[in-house]
Amino acid sequence: MLSGRVESIHIAPLAGARMSVVDSALAVPGRGLEGDRYFFKNGTYSAKEGADREITLIESEALEALHRDYGIALEAKETRRNVATRGVPLNHLVGRQFRVGEVTLLGVRLCEPCGYMEEFSGKPVRAGLVHRAGLRAQILTEGRIRVGDAVEMLPA
Repeated sequence: MLSGRVESIHIAPLAGARMSVVDSALAVPGRGLEGDRYFFKNGTYSAKEGADREITLIESEALEALHRDYGIALEAKETRRNVATRGVPLNHLVGRQFRVGEVTLLGVRLCEPCGYMEEFSGKPVRAGLVHRAGLRAQILTEGRIRVGDAVEMLPA
């Protein structure tokens, strides 16, 4: 069984707003993280329908590799992802149910880096984050996600 933990949580109230680091966030199925731009349907890509906008995650190890391999330092909140994890390979969770603290999620698809991330961070991060820029997930059960929570794949 794959398992890791939550290192940080990030939300922004509006499209283009800087991400704030929070200790916890309420995850609501069909909405996202309470207080985040996609929860309010005013994120940059909110017009695109789909459960893959509810919550995004990124591995802290991917950011460390970006710095090590490309010399680019990028903070987790600069990625525009909601949750930074450690110790769990997120790519393995596509199509799988997993738990983050008390919340059950479904890995929908990889969250590849985009021009918006580069523009917003002001750093050429796309090449260094291809196939390791995170995971888009659907929230299946409501609950609070907290820094330090376990991230565990559920049995198939």
